[in-house]
Amino acid sequence: MCQLFIDAESDLWTSKTRSLRIDGVATSVRMENFFWQVLKEIARRDGMTTNQVITRLYFESIDAEHDLGNFTSFLRVCCGRYLALMADGEISTRISDPLAAEDSKNILAREAARRLHKTQVLMRAQ
Repeated sequence: MCQLFIDAESDLWTSKTRSLRIDGVATSVRMENFFWQVLKEIARRDGMTTNQVITRLYFESIDAEHDLGNFTSFLRVCCGRYLALMADGEISTRISDPLAAEDSKNILAREAARRLHKTQVLMRAQ
């Protein structure tokens, strides 16, 4: 099993720092190349650059009153959620399909229902 990870292209876990401006403030983000590739794909789906999607995620998170103490971790989780949502069949795997067209409210409702179900099953098992 571990061979799938150990023998993967080592460049995937090499870190890269990118500089960008968010609201006119210069900042930098350091992540592994794997996450940069996923963010690039997310951005491409809605006709944005990677920097544009990062900036949008930042502002929408602030608007939702999230604490972004570790913004880089937030970006990694966004990448993981994107891949998990595709794997679960919740969003299209076609890169040509914009993410903005996905029905976020229903996807989140189904996720919440699955979490509730898992919690109930675990409680019954105890």
